[in-house]
Amino acid sequence: VLLSMDYSQIELRLIAHIAEEHSMLSAFNDGIDIHLDTASKIFNLTKDNITQDLRRSAKAINFGIIYGISAFGLAKQLKCSNTEAKEFITSYFNRFPKIKNYMENIKNNLYENGFVETLFGRRIYINVQKNSNQNIRSFAERQAINAPIQGTAADIIKLAMVNIDNYINKNNLDVKILLQVHDELLFEVPEDEVEKTTEVVRAIMESAAAPVLNLSVPLIADAGTGANWAEAH
Repeated sequence: VLLSMDYSQIELRLIAHIAEEHSMLSAFNDGIDIHLDTASKIFNLTKDNITQDLRRSAKAINFGIIYGISAFGLAKQLKCSNTEAKEFITSYFNRFPKIKNYMENIKNNLYENGFVETLFGRRIYINVQKNSNQNIRSFAERQAINAPIQGTAADIIKLAMVNIDNYINKNNLDVKILLQVHDELLFEVPEDEVEKTTEVVRAIMESAAAPVLNLSVPLIADAGTGANWAEAH
């Protein structure tokens, strides 16, 4: 069967850690639904009054912020007016001011150094300092905001893959790593080995960053199995 293992909301967890945004850190450490929690904060409603539509809007904002989304881009996603989208973003930054601080700091670092870094120290060079084209500068700034987060997530899953491969070879397991897609790993596993393999892979994935990073949020790996990839999701 196919075993799908993916990191749950790893990029949101990483931005909460990097920005030291305490309310988001608390939500992740307490196992609270982060999109429900965000919706409650930015729409000023109790969690009991958050509809699925509001939760979806909060999810779009949560992930959009990571990519430096504009009010225009968010309005397109949410099918709302630019004014409403701008208000959502403003409300988000009012509730999570350290996320805004992170974004401003990372842009300053980009113009000062010409690169940004993942938490592992891997550099991403973005040549933008002398470019007068505002569209190109805005795109570069969005890249700079996202690169340390997405880059760190990539570093972590690569470490996990190496550690899992070493474990498979050392223990001579009949398990194959088939595919890596963003924050997901797909395995081919004998049906009677699924439970044991899931336990081992989850432990390795969730601890992959620990030797190097002291993250202030837990990494969580979710599992799914099936005869095909759709079922495994």
